[in-house]
Amino acid sequence: MLVALALVATVTFTVVTVRKPLPETSGTQTVPGLTGEVTVHRDAQGVPQVYASTSEDLFAAQGYLHAQERFFEMDYRRHVTAGRLSELVGPAAIDADKVIRTFGWRNVAEDEWNLITPESRGYLQAYAQGVNAYLADRSPDQIALEYTVLGTTVDVATPAPWDPVDSLAWLKAMAWDLRGNYDDELDRALAYGALEDVDLVDELFPSFADGGNTPILAEGDLMEPTGEKVSRSAVEGVAWGAEPLDGAIASAAAALDAVPVLVGTGDGAGSNSWVVSGDLTESGAPILANDPHLALDVPSLWSQVGLHCEQVSDDCPFDVAGFSFAGYPGVIIGHNAELAWGLTNMGADVTDFFVERVRDDTWLRDAAAEEWVPIEVRTETIRVSGAAPVELDVRSTEHGPVVSSVLDVGGVVGAPTEAGTDFGEYAVSLAWTALEPGRTADAIFAMNVASDADDVQASAALFDVPTQNIVFATTDGHIGYQAPGRIPERRRVAGPVPADGTWPRPGWDPRYDWQGWVDAEEMPGALDPEEGFIVAANQAVLPDGVGPTLSKDWDLGFRSERIRELLTEQVAAGRPFSVADMNDLQNDDWSPFAAALVPVLLDVEIEDSYDAAGQELLAGWDYTTGTDSAPAAYFNAVWRNLLQATFWDDVPEGVRPTGGSRWLVVVRDMLERPEDPFWDDRSTVNVVETRDEALTQALVTARRDLTVELSKHPQDWRWGALHTLALQHPVVGGEGVPALVRDYVNPRPVEMPGGSSIVNATSWDASTGSFAVTTGPSMRMVVDLGDLDASTWVTVTGTSGHPASPHYTDQLSAWAAGETFAWPFSRPAVEESARDTTTLVP
Repeated sequence: MLVALALVATVTFTVVTVRKPLPETSGTQTVPGLTGEVTVHRDAQGVPQVYASTSEDLFAAQGYLHAQERFFEMDYRRHVTAGRLSELVGPAAIDADKVIRTFGWRNVAEDEWNLITPESRGYLQAYAQGVNAYLADRSPDQIALEYTVLGTTVDVATPAPWDPVDSLAWLKAMAWDLRGNYDDELDRALAYGALEDVDLVDELFPSFADGGNTPILAEGDLMEPTGEKVSRSAVEGVAWGAEPLDGAIASAAAALDAVPVLVGTGDGAGSNSWVVSGDLTESGAPILANDPHLALDVPSLWSQVGLHCEQVSDDCPFDVAGFSFAGYPGVIIGHNAELAWGLTNMGADVTDFFVERVRDDTWLRDAAAEEWVPIEVRTETIRVSGAAPVELDVRSTEHGPVVSSVLDVGGVVGAPTEAGTDFGEYAVSLAWTALEPGRTADAIFAMNVASDADDVQASAALFDVPTQNIVFATTDGHIGYQAPGRIPERRRVAGPVPADGTWPRPGWDPRYDWQGWVDAEEMPGALDPEEGFIVAANQAVLPDGVGPTLSKDWDLGFRSERIRELLTEQVAAGRPFSVADMNDLQNDDWSPFAAALVPVLLDVEIEDSYDAAGQELLAGWDYTTGTDSAPAAYFNAVWRNLLQATFWDDVPEGVRPTGGSRWLVVVRDMLERPEDPFWDDRSTVNVVETRDEALTQALVTARRDLTVELSKHPQDWRWGALHTLALQHPVVGGEGVPALVRDYVNPRPVEMPGGSSIVNATSWDASTGSFAVTTGPSMRMVVDLGDLDASTWVTVTGTSGHPASPHYTDQLSAWAAGETFAWPFSRPAVEESARDTTTLVP
């Protein structure tokens, strides 16, 4: 009897409950608010191509389609960005809500509403109208399965109508995850607390020049002369390492860690893009490739779409296709009929932490003048589903919100400074460009209709946050690069800490305050460089000392250098590039880590033949990291263990090596210094270890680890068996949810090639000890400007957010294998590929 009841429950769940939210994708549907008929063609992957007579109808239809397929994802995001996630999922989200309320993302978005153009406001209103047309008269269980699941544990209200400001607030989440070097800034201060030696801290944070790789642009590529370099001064005069200050820094780090990851963070959040001149291609026209490396979730971050005005004109200028965000109108990355563009994270330094001295309800504005000024305080009420509301006092200085006291991490936070209570207590505030209202919304619509380099430059001037590298190509044969973004101007200071944004700065010294923004005209750009191609993969934009100072902390450039190397080799061979070549390059899995370390590892003598069996795999290895590679499995285990043995005894847990490009340079350079103090294991008393002992230990423990994890026979080891992607639904895919639901909404894990700082950047985090994929190519696209219908694309999961939809994960296996799908653009090609057609009518 119990078995029968369980079977009935399972059938009810899988057949009735999960299918209830599935939308109709053919026939005629009425959408209130439209002014005319809209046609939607969907291809075999369910990707919609939308045709309308007005821009407003186009975006209303996009809102309707997003709500059909992705509304819970949209609702989840707007709850996060408003600091209202607790209203949706209950008490587990209180900490996240506290931090985001402290930032005030929603408040900034509301201010932006009055800053953007009337045209942009009209597009956002039309989009919201389309979303709400779909929601009307639908109960939560008809909108998404997630509401049904959440309803078993918390109160689930009917979703509120979509507001245009909900879309603007999403841009703040995107900007937060792609904000630049704030991790490095805090990590320097935390590392100093453990090491108490500035030189040792600097050794852990090499410059881009130390990596020896090539920036995006050479000085001769620049279209405009640019500004001056900001100098770096010594670290002294601030109580780094003092317990109260360490506590405030740790408290700030803990608060920021509580923010949910919506786009992607860490070493793996980056991206590849490049563009090749038509002089070097089979078609004689440029080819552009882009694959953003971001958080990998289900449903995917991206929603593929085509948006086409029936007659392109000034009144209806859109004819664009590419990757959109569910919750935002338009296309974020893609192409129109005249221009293609790709984005990668620039990683510009747009955040600074200010160490403040706080006394009662005042903060020290100017120590020299003994000027104490009131702290701004506002009270936020966080409503919690199934629990009492939470009151939060948000404190701010002129530098930004105080983040060190948001969460209770206990202990030393708020303790008096070393100078006594007359000088107050330490706190940490955050200055961030995205907390100033901006016009990124205008920039997105402007980019959708751009046709040449001047249009891209004009769009970039509006693209305040996040700072992104824009590569572009045009159908008339041009290729180019443009850096957008709001970048702080930092004054030269011969003072107690660096003035270049690499360390937290003293809030009581006004010389360290931001002086404004780098002028848009000074931002680097290039058109048709002599080299014939441009590669932007998160490396430094310009050579050191050239142009405005954008950051001191970059990806160290091993992905970009590999791309440049392979492009250069093919150019030298005289073989023109095709779309297939670019797809192959996106899937390149050669490891720069192996190239740097294996020759040294092979020189290490291991006496025991059993322990040396893993090392033998490295001889003759070509450094590629396919799923079936035994050497890749062993090498990555060695790398993980080497980082653990070398650094875990020296730095706090939050600063442990993740294993990305910065750590490759650190270790590569240490190999030339066998007596470097980091090789020594501090936990062994009266013994000083050197390089060869650390290398031997890493080689031996890796062999033994894989014996346990995989097999005692090294030839049976496989990188893919360790390096897997297990996609997880952000709300109903984790612990605390019934296994039946988890198994249904979470796809089966897939084996992946590649790794961190590899072109196929399926990154993993060495600080956790796990090889699981944490970030990766969230989509891949290649655009042929000579034949737009010959372009290709793929996303990590699929177009739908409904687990019962055939398009929930129908692109996953192709994506994991490095395959792509046809990307029709012209109307004949779209109609030929159509599998379903829907007509939306007023």
